[in-house]
Amino acid sequence: MNDLFGAEFLQASPLILAGPILQQTDSDTVTVWVALQRPCEVVLQVYDTANHGQLITNLLLEGRRATYALGKWLHIVVVTAESAGRYLLSSDRIYAYDMQFIESSTQQQTLQQALCSSRFPTVNISYFDHQKPTFALPPTDLQDLRIVHGSCRKPHGDGFDALPILDCLIESAANQPRKRPHQLFLTGDQIYGDDVADPLLWVSSQLGDALLGWEERLPLIQQTAADPSYLTPKQLLPGHRAEIATHQAGFTAGLHNKTAKVSSHLLSLGEYYASYILSWSPACWPSSLPKGREVMRGHRVSRRWDKEVQDMQQFIHTLWKVRRAMANIPVYTIFDDHDVSDDWNLNQAWCLRVLGQPLGRRTVQNALLAYAVFQAWGNTPKQFTPGQPGEKLLQAAADWSASGGMNIVAWDAIARYLGMPPTNPRTGLPEFVQYDSVLVLDRDPEALTWHYTVRSFCHEVIVLDTRTWRGYPADKKPIAPPMLLSPPAFQQQLSQPLEQVTHKPKGLSQMQATFVIAPTNLFGLQVIDWIHHWHLKREKVYAVDVGDAWNINYEALAEFLTTLFEQRRQVIVLSGDIHYSSVVRLSYTRKSIDSEKKSVLVQLTASAFKNEEKITEIIHTKLKQWLLPEKNRQWLGWENPPYMVEISSRKSHRDAASHPPPEWHGLMEWITRTSTQTADFGTNLSWLMNAKQQAKTQKWQWLQYIAFWKLPWLQDGREVVGLNNLALVYFEIDNNNSAKVIQDLHWFSTWYPIEIVYSRFETELSHAKLTID
Repeated sequence: MNDLFGAEFLQASPLILAGPILQQTDSDTVTVWVALQRPCEVVLQVYDTANHGQLITNLLLEGRRATYALGKWLHIVVVTAESAGRYLLSSDRIYAYDMQFIESSTQQQTLQQALCSSRFPTVNISYFDHQKPTFALPPTDLQDLRIVHGSCRKPHGDGFDALPILDCLIESAANQPRKRPHQLFLTGDQIYGDDVADPLLWVSSQLGDALLGWEERLPLIQQTAADPSYLTPKQLLPGHRAEIATHQAGFTAGLHNKTAKVSSHLLSLGEYYASYILSWSPACWPSSLPKGREVMRGHRVSRRWDKEVQDMQQFIHTLWKVRRAMANIPVYTIFDDHDVSDDWNLNQAWCLRVLGQPLGRRTVQNALLAYAVFQAWGNTPKQFTPGQPGEKLLQAAADWSASGGMNIVAWDAIARYLGMPPTNPRTGLPEFVQYDSVLVLDRDPEALTWHYTVRSFCHEVIVLDTRTWRGYPADKKPIAPPMLLSPPAFQQQLSQPLEQVTHKPKGLSQMQATFVIAPTNLFGLQVIDWIHHWHLKREKVYAVDVGDAWNINYEALAEFLTTLFEQRRQVIVLSGDIHYSSVVRLSYTRKSIDSEKKSVLVQLTASAFKNEEKITEIIHTKLKQWLLPEKNRQWLGWENPPYMVEISSRKSHRDAASHPPPEWHGLMEWITRTSTQTADFGTNLSWLMNAKQQAKTQKWQWLQYIAFWKLPWLQDGREVVGLNNLALVYFEIDNNNSAKVIQDLHWFSTWYPIEIVYSRFETELSHAKLTID
């Protein structure tokens, strides 16, 4: 075992390495995820409360399950407490839960005991004196619903981590079941497999090997007989992985002179496991990290190391708030590309390039297995019950680890249940199957599904998997932009859930709102569309992720809109990915001979939690609206076959004229944000920085009068929020039953003293008048 994470470190660490994280929760089941360093049987108990959550009363639900040994020192379980039909949880109440960890007949710990150790003598994951986590189910009335969402959280990204703001939101209304947030949706890039800080890889690699208890043999292609057939993670040092990640694994993030993006790419299973634990809990972070000169050679890389250490120390400092928040609100997730690697399954060429390489395929499978265990299990716990594919996956993962990574039968079983495409024995390339005019990665019938639907008292949320069910054009170049949902995916992920209007969980009323989680945007900034088309013409698709946005493939976007509006009149899309946040509204009119049907789609984008960049900092300001203001955009569309044309030029009119008369019209409007306001909890942020950082900030506070670009008057842009942010979504409904959806984007002010402020975007869920020129 590595010295950094040896026996002494583990003995000083708590039983719980990460969690508890509250996940899939409804009126008759409550699910909690937790990662432990020793095997246990875990008991989950859900209680009613009184006096606005302050008093624990009756035991309502209970469940138990044994952990799975995914490593010598890594034992994970998702336990579900059920009512067995005897009691249903209701809205407008605060519920609490507790856990017991049974190691033997004579040794067990309470939740509070399992959280603490000599390194962490006190851990607080509650908002009440009783020290138990709490939650409230979504309400029966839409106007009381509170949903939080966001994406893209890179530990060494610029700026403060915005996810701790969720803890402030919950804490400010913890005793008010109608006011506290009810659900959290993480819409992609919860971890980064690529673009990893050197110090983070240094910790992840050692922690990963320690948790597994063995070193993975990462397969290589031998160019000569003298070349090694495998390397272990510790042989692939931080800052020195660009060559192997790009040429042995085939990853594309390092192309176009961006080798720094892959110089510390995660590769091993242990590294992906460790990255989740380090992103969600402070328990496994070492008390200090070495200086750059102690581990790196060269002044430039040493300075970069020290800068990344500072960024991560700030990230670690507020992790306790992230941990507490995720224990007190149902959390639902879906992957995007960075959960595996940049450009994951972007196009057919990427699939052939990466999945056709032994190391590329191994890394993708490692990343997907980690996603299944750390995210998907809690999203869809029924897939992981005894006899189901998820439970078979967990057993195969335990067998693989028990063998020290040598059990090929277990590894092949893992591939099947994860939906990894089989490899053609003749070519060594992944297999595809053809549906209509597109190719789709082949998968085993028993493979897990990553998409799912959440239904509650007043709303439904359809969560899409736009990564593993893509449709790659069979008659175009392999780099051609795909359908983000292939024909079978449209049917399974969208049509079928939309048709289930009569199915509601027990005791629920009529659905009042439909949300769709689309990790990548349907509509984005006009300038981004121009850049994508410019790069596509020059076949430089990996430089700017050409193919990830829905509106680069009009056939797929037209089918998406048509499918939605066949079943719903109003749809709210939650999206992320692009490192800025915004709100757009699409008014859709379908005309037939004797009728006219009007529908509305509102896209609420929230990105990034922690990954702001110079360009997003600029478009956050008034400079964006002065130099490149967004304009309304209009489309004409057809349903069979699905297609749409933007009406913006003579060429567009000629394209439209070559089709039959359009069957629908669409108008997209950018919703502007209101003036920035300080949140009720936004001042006196003593928790945000440590004493050393606070002193440094105060020392340079006078510079704000020189750095005019950081002052409120310039930061108060109108179209987007480009700083790290977190979104709170809710509704207002007037006496005429007209609904308005509101997105408050919370971010940290750039001026002093630092405050949590918010920008409000609000729009009617009503139809705008179309004017087709």
